[in-house]
Amino acid sequence: MYRSLFPHDMFAELDRLQREMNRAFDLSPSIRGLSRGGFPAMNVGNTPRSVEIYAFAPGIDPASIDVQLEQGVLIVAGERASDLPGEDTKATVHIDERFAGRFRRVVSLPDDVDPDKVTARYRDGVLHISIQRREAAMPRRINVQ
Repeated sequence: MYRSLFPHDMFAELDRLQREMNRAFDLSPSIRGLSRGGFPAMNVGNTPRSVEIYAFAPGIDPASIDVQLEQGVLIVAGERASDLPGEDTKATVHIDERFAGRFRRVVSLPDDVDPDKVTARYRDGVLHISIQRREAAMPRRINVQ
């Protein structure tokens, strides 16, 4: 007949509340960054001859990564499988900070990239995409006569 003011497992309830608040305000700092859809974390830069993109995606099978370039937009998509115990086991997960599931990142590219000169390599958890610029956009030295 006596009912407590606190839930049976107060710490689990507080953890659930914190996750919901982080999701609502999108402030959960993690490997995915501070914004929703931020996995994999990316560095995007350029050189005079190319655009260089590094996507940090450890633990992913390279065959499950899909890289597409269409009308000046680069799309990196794929899926990372969860390595948590399955539901058929009686294991309880207390902390789950590693991203698992489908992901998709979209990067707008400059107009001078050549869609026929793209390379993508995955090594040590880093996907490196290099897109060459068109020959007409390459810097060149002009001799003055």
